[in-house]
Amino acid sequence: MQHVAPISTFRAPLFVPGDDWRKIEKAAALDVDAILLDLEDGVALNRKAEARQTIAAALREVAFGRSARVVRINSLDSPFWREDLAAILPAAPDALMLPKTASADQIAALTALVGALPLIAIVESGHGLINIGAIASASGVTSLAFGAEDYAADIGAQRTPGGDEVLMARSTVVLHAKVNRLAALDTPYIDLHDLDGLRADARRALTLGFTGKLAIHPRQIDVLHEVFTPTAEEIDRASRLIAAHDAQQASGSGVFAFEGRMIDMPLVRAAEQVMERARAAGISPSA
Repeated sequence: MQHVAPISTFRAPLFVPGDDWRKIEKAAALDVDAILLDLEDGVALNRKAEARQTIAAALREVAFGRSARVVRINSLDSPFWREDLAAILPAAPDALMLPKTASADQIAALTALVGALPLIAIVESGHGLINIGAIASASGVTSLAFGAEDYAADIGAQRTPGGDEVLMARSTVVLHAKVNRLAALDTPYIDLHDLDGLRADARRALTLGFTGKLAIHPRQIDVLHEVFTPTAEEIDRASRLIAAHDAQQASGSGVFAFEGRMIDMPLVRAAEQVMERARAAGISPSA
């Protein structure tokens, strides 16, 4: 059985239109954490059936390497999702992504049909945010993702470069993901040519606690990998800090000084998170 990247390690899962075989093949050769084969917004209404057939064939025939094969089906409020499942499930995707997740009841309805297949729930509406506690704790959900554009449209917010209008929602998604030990994927950055803006937005997402960010074009991948992968210096410092903490604990000391700073458990946990991010990126530090 081929090893694929687990959802907890996704740094830059890439959306690909499900009706475009050429783009699917190109994406499969990129060695990204995950390919998000899209049946929803990336596919025109009159091409849904073709997209189902294309994705099913790709799942069976295309070599995706270590990239997890995730299918974004249509929302459960649409007339398409049951046909999506009928076409896709026999081809054995690695996970499903549910857009416009609004309630735990939707998760239950989906898991009743897909069993233990991992689910990534996208929260992108007012109802979804209000019900996020139940969604995040629902059986089968392994990751939460945030969709800023749909969320802003749903509540009537105006999108701004700074993103203040979605800050509360972004933070809420991270909070519930982390409380439930789920991965947290930030909203895509829609300006494909502004890589500096993407980098700044991704760093903001990392600061908030997101573990990765959804990508909508291959040119975004390198920037997102850069942001969500700790540097060698960060890994080295975190490793040494954890080793110093372990030594202090063995000698019976609690708070201690490290490189001119007083260190207590919150800073140790932050160092441990750096090491977790390193391992998620395929780096195998000694600590």
